[in-house]
Amino acid sequence: MTSRSADVFFTRPLQLALISDDAVFRGGLRLWLEQFPEFRVGIESGSGEDAPLLIRTRLDTGTSQGETVDLVLLDLELGRTNPARVQGLALCQQLRAMFPQIPVLVLGSTAEPILVDAVRRAGAQGFCLKGAEPGAIAKCLRQVAAGEPYWMASSGLAGGGATAARGPVLSRRVSQASYLKRTLRQSGLEQIDQAIALITAQLRSRRLSFLQRQVLLGRRRELRAARWIVLRMLATPELLETISEPSLPTVPTPPDAVPPDPVPSLSIPATPAAIREATPTGIARPASSSRPGRPQPASGASAGQSVSEGNRPTALAATPQPALTTATAQASREMRAVLFNRVLATLEGNLDNLTDLPLETDILRSDRKRELFGLVLRKLDDLLDDLRVAEVPEQRLSDMQPQLLADLWQATTVEFFGRYRTLALSGQEVEIAPYLLADQAIVQADILSKIPLFSDLLAHLLVQAPLVIDGVPYAAGNPEAVRRAGLLLSHTMIQIANAVVQPLLNRFADVEDIKQSFYDRRLLSSRGIERFRNDLSWRYRMQRYFAEPKDIFESQYRLFVLRLRGIEQESIYAPRRDELEQLSGLPYAVTLALETRDAIAPRLRSVISVLGSGVIYVLTEVIGRGIGLIGRGIIKGVNNVVQDGRYDRQERRYGRSRGR
Repeated sequence: MTSRSADVFFTRPLQLALISDDAVFRGGLRLWLEQFPEFRVGIESGSGEDAPLLIRTRLDTGTSQGETVDLVLLDLELGRTNPARVQGLALCQQLRAMFPQIPVLVLGSTAEPILVDAVRRAGAQGFCLKGAEPGAIAKCLRQVAAGEPYWMASSGLAGGGATAARGPVLSRRVSQASYLKRTLRQSGLEQIDQAIALITAQLRSRRLSFLQRQVLLGRRRELRAARWIVLRMLATPELLETISEPSLPTVPTPPDAVPPDPVPSLSIPATPAAIREATPTGIARPASSSRPGRPQPASGASAGQSVSEGNRPTALAATPQPALTTATAQASREMRAVLFNRVLATLEGNLDNLTDLPLETDILRSDRKRELFGLVLRKLDDLLDDLRVAEVPEQRLSDMQPQLLADLWQATTVEFFGRYRTLALSGQEVEIAPYLLADQAIVQADILSKIPLFSDLLAHLLVQAPLVIDGVPYAAGNPEAVRRAGLLLSHTMIQIANAVVQPLLNRFADVEDIKQSFYDRRLLSSRGIERFRNDLSWRYRMQRYFAEPKDIFESQYRLFVLRLRGIEQESIYAPRRDELEQLSGLPYAVTLALETRDAIAPRLRSVISVLGSGVIYVLTEVIGRGIGLIGRGIIKGVNNVVQDGRYDRQERRYGRSRGR
């Protein structure tokens, strides 16, 4: 141990500050710590507002008596139930800024990689699960108090200081056992994915009977369950832990400090192997792909000047606005890197569409789909840089949303297909990009205008504006805000990718060069392509006239979310009263039909229930008894006939015996 650890553990008890708004957890942890003579809870606080003052008071008054604060135990869920209070991550940053000499250990209920990475970036020296073994918690306290970082993963394994200093987690040298598990996992997942793809292709056939379709659906569910089990049973530390490199503690910089360099541009590789080289602030862009002419923030009067015309969105304003504080800008960059790295990690998994709705990207090969998703993230990162440099006010982002999405779509389309790429059509060389960009109005109406809450996501990533979730604003860094921002980012990425592919299907769907370069092998035939386009067309009609009015009436958005197992759908609540009042025609009739059903259905069910009970009573008590009586009469009559026949036979036998 270090010299500090010797002083702490051998000369006096370790003085702890316990901060949690959960009184039960706080009391239980204090009682558990009292059984160790080396630990002593000197400060106990139930709110983030009082904790800094209590620590400052103890440091000022307790130094002469030998009482200080050696370690802060902070509950990550602090303020989670009340977004108006100080949040756990925000308090961690505040404590590190006010008391840089005191290490902070964060206690959480789950070791989700993005949360652990956010804790690192907030400046904490360690993370430990609340439900960990007592011995592990005690070891964690000693190690962090001694100045060595301690990071507990979801598997319960922790990394010390040496481990934390070795760079990105995914670039560590794995053991032979981990290598074997990873090899088996990859081989098994490939076989399962091939089987799922084969069944999915079979399900597209219209000749299947109902029974055959149900059997195939059952097999696909079993394969997906097997895939989930393989991912968990053969998981390695590289799969369980975060993909980001542990960063040094970050504390807010004084206002007079020199502004830091802009966040590095995000360059998304097309292969999972390249994705694993991620750094905390994104993935370093190769020199060949850097964007020349990008303006850098300047000091003084030039800080608010506009960006160059070749690199800024067309809707950006050049009006200078008050610059963000250095601390806010740094925190925004770190939160942005965490979210982008989280979405990057999902690109290593399965990219299949697991929803019942066809998507334009379903026609692409897996490598092309991964490349397109990564390119969208990089262009979105470029857009955020341009907005930050132009100092666009938060209030304008909502009005600029259509143009910003169009700029993002244009930039992605041009780079994905190539600005000067040509096709040979009817003996002429035709450039692809101008034809694809000519469909902007169609793409805007069908896809881009339907992307929800994009301006809220930009404001959250640029200036750490709170995200409103179920009517409650959640501050940046709150676990709920982090999760919601991840959903919005993933949905935006998928929808922009769909918007890039849609003009290609409209104009060059059956061109052989395009099919060989981009399409999945299962959809190379002209019939398969036309069937796929018809499915997409039918989906948009159903969505426009039925699904979207239903979502508006139910105050929800359906988001496409990319997870390790594939693309799924998730619904979120959002008020949509203004859209509801603007509905007309068939969509409005759909909402009226839903309202009528909601009004009539409960009463109709009650009436049907009463009528059903009456019918059951009539059938059982009246008709049933009548039938029973009839049956009983028939049985009795048959019995009488049998008895009479038997009596006649006996009489005849008796008469013959007397005649003899």
